[in-house]
Order: sequence, then C-alpha cells, then structure tokens
Amino acid sequence: MKILLADAAATNNLGVTLGKILPAGSVILLEGDLGAGKTTFVQGLGKGLGIRESIVSPTFTLVNEYTQGRLDLYHLDLYRLTGNEIEALNLEIYWEGMELPLGIVAIEWAEKMPYKPDRYLKINLTYETEGGRYAEITPHNCELSDAIATLSILSAENGTEIR
Repeated sequence: MKILLADAAATNNLGVTLGKILPAGSVILLEGDLGAGKTTFVQGLGKGLGIRESIVSPTFTLVNEYTQGRLDLYHLDLYRLTGNEIEALNLEIYWEGMELPLGIVAIEWAEKMPYKPDRYLKINLTYETEGGRYAEITPHNCELSDAIATLSILSAENGTEIR
C-alpha cells in the first residue's frame, strides 16, 4: 500500500494511528533518505502509544527506550553503523521478548540490517522535491488488516491518497 502524505504532520499522524493499534511485538523497519520523515513518524508512534516524553533520533545513542506508554517503544537508528557493528548489537533482544518486555520496535535505516525478524512491517518513506511525501507500507508475515482498514478510513476523511 502506498499512501500520499500531505506534509510532515500527516507523517506524524500515520505514526499516531499505528501507535494506537499495533500489538506488542510489532517491529517497524523504516527506510528512506535523510529528511524523509522517519523520526517524525516515530514521534507520532510514541504519541499514539501515549508516551509523553520527547522522542528524539538515537543517531548517536543508537537506541532510545521509552517505557511510559501503552507499550514500551524501542527506537533504534542504524545510520552510523556497518553490517558487522549492527550484527554485534543482537537486535533480536528487542523483538523476542526474552530479555526485554515485548513492545513496539522502530528501526531507522533498517535497510542496513544484515538480518531481519520473522515478522515485521516495512515502511519506506520518500520525500519528493515537488512537496509530495509517500509512505509505502509492506507487511511481512504479520496481520495488519485492522490497521490497514483504519488507515483507509482516516485517509478518506482527510483527503490522503492511498494506492
């Protein structure tokens, strides 16, 4: 599914919507160029989860954990890392639920991952110089029919285009 987003606020609202409905154990792999809206989306995701603290990009810290919402949010940024460095992080601890409570995992620059979880939601964000923003959402081995239905309803109300 490809969604046309009018602006950064629409990108944030997409995150809010998914934050309200995604279940524990959901993994979101975010891809897109610098400035495409990955952190803006995660900020909305945090709002949808009821997290009140400020959500910032973990570019230098690598991982930010937010534990005061409906579910924990684990926000990772792989921008500065190489494949070997990413592999050494043992990312699976964030989605297996064995060492940390299951929550929502949002990983920026996920295309750099040498391995992926069995189930995830891939969101590719693009920003075009003419002003158009797009989110292409692809579920992998996960059910998102309720989330997709909600997005369809929201986009019909606010004029966002879905393809």
